Amino acid sequence: MSDHSATPAAHGHDAHAAHGGHDAPADAGHGTDTHGHDGPGLGPIDWKMWGIGVLGVLAALIVAAGFVVATSFSFVA
Repeated sequence: MSDHSATPAAHGHDAHAAHGGHDAPADAGHGTDTHGHDGPGLGPIDWKMWGIGVLGVLAALIVAAGFVVATSFSFVA
C-alpha cells in the first residue's frame, strides 16, 4: 500500500507548488494547463455536418407535423 503521509518535497515538489501556487509550473506534470493559456483553436466550420444537422431538424419537424395531422391535434379544447 502506498504511503500517503509523504511530504510534497519527497516527490520533488515544494509545498507552494503542490498547492497550486502562482509560481507552480503551468503543467505540473498532470497534463492540464492551470493558468488559462491559449490552447489550440476550434478550427474551421464543418459546413457539411451543419447542413446534415439542419436537415435532421427539418426531418423532425416534418414528423411532428405528420403526428399533428394524423391525430387532428388542436390547441382549443
